[in-house]
Amino acid sequence: MEYKKIKEPAYNIHFIKTDKFKKIRIKINFKEELKKENIVIRNMLSLILLESSKKYPTKRLLDIVINSIYTHREILLDIECEELYNVGISSNTSISGNYHILSFQEVFLNELYTEKNMNELSFQFFLNLLLDPNIVDNMFTLDAFNNAKKCLEEDIMSFGDVPARLALSNLYKNMCPNTPLELVSCGYLEDLNNVTRESLYEYYKNMIKSNLIDIFVVGNFNDDEMLNIIKKNMTINTIKKQNLSHFIKQDKIRNRAQTIIDEKDLNQSIMIMGYKIKDLTEFERVYVLSIYNAILGGSPDSKLFKQIREKHSLCYSISSSYSGISNLQFISAGIDKDNFKKCVNLIKKEVKKMQNGDFSEEQINQAIITYKASLREIEDTPSSMISIYEAHEYLNYDLIDKREENISKVTKEMIINTAKKIKLDTIYLLKGVENERN
Repeated sequence: MEYKKIKEPAYNIHFIKTDKFKKIRIKINFKEELKKENIVIRNMLSLILLESSKKYPTKRLLDIVINSIYTHREILLDIECEELYNVGISSNTSISGNYHILSFQEVFLNELYTEKNMNELSFQFFLNLLLDPNIVDNMFTLDAFNNAKKCLEEDIMSFGDVPARLALSNLYKNMCPNTPLELVSCGYLEDLNNVTRESLYEYYKNMIKSNLIDIFVVGNFNDDEMLNIIKKNMTINTIKKQNLSHFIKQDKIRNRAQTIIDEKDLNQSIMIMGYKIKDLTEFERVYVLSIYNAILGGSPDSKLFKQIREKHSLCYSISSSYSGISNLQFISAGIDKDNFKKCVNLIKKEVKKMQNGDFSEEQINQAIITYKASLREIEDTPSSMISIYEAHEYLNYDLIDKREENISKVTKEMIINTAKKIKLDTIYLLKGVENERN
């Protein structure tokens, strides 16, 4: 695998060369500072831009596969795509710390297996959808607008139907109020109702001019030919510069954790303990925290799983996770509400053991082996390969070879020092009350 970054005034190009795949995957990210009122607008654009374009204005049959309760859509345009050997088009939005990213992806069969110029024709079709939308009288068409709005409204209305997601969202609101972390990725009904066809198009035009743009290309291609295809067809020429970090600092640490309890009609309760992490070094964030988390609750062999679930039988499920971008860690468990206090106390004890070094070198080595195995799996799919280079570009994370080298440098002393930087902030319980009401 070879990587090359090419800086153009209006966008960055990232070539990820590999001969493992017969298809080429192209991902284009539009990135801007996260703002609440723009979340629904960008979600609507992720839908509406793939429905039609100026060149293809009529509504054809669309095979829409919803891959997530969030705004991830995968679309196959049957007529044109058949001529282009079933090109696949998809879109999604994501929140990355202080940024909101609107992404579009195209997958098509490499012209090495079809015929000459199919790479360019496929890319032209992709850009036609993104850069030449079906606009009439300076607004998106009514049918396309209504379809996107209805789809997004359903996503927003159903957000609370998934208890684990609702619990995490409520934790964020109480733990990190008035920060980007409290915002939900599907957006809000009040903002959706304020969007008009005209305002959506005005925003679209501004987005094209102002957003930071990265183009990732994965596959077996000639660098010069692919660069020529992109520069020839990518008509955006506005110069942009990044001036905001993705990372969210956690400077406000509570001296004593708060406990928040909400109720919902559920058979079981969901508990999340939220921890804030302050003053991490880059090495601790990328490497040490990963091993710490794996030992504590990141696998079926973890301390939390063995103690809370297997030994004491206090939960249906339990795990820990962390967000390096947000400097947060979470311990989540599905529990019976009567076991709430017992679970909290036992989890606190296990966290304290990590701070005191009560874990073995064998556990460290096993976590490192697992980490390295996951690195090797990254090269199995084009999408995961793009993810590693997105982290490199946006977060300055090391690439695969360097990660494999650095993870072996993690020591027990490093884990203990990092564990002492992790402070409990909020204990949240989404309390199941179905049986009581019945």
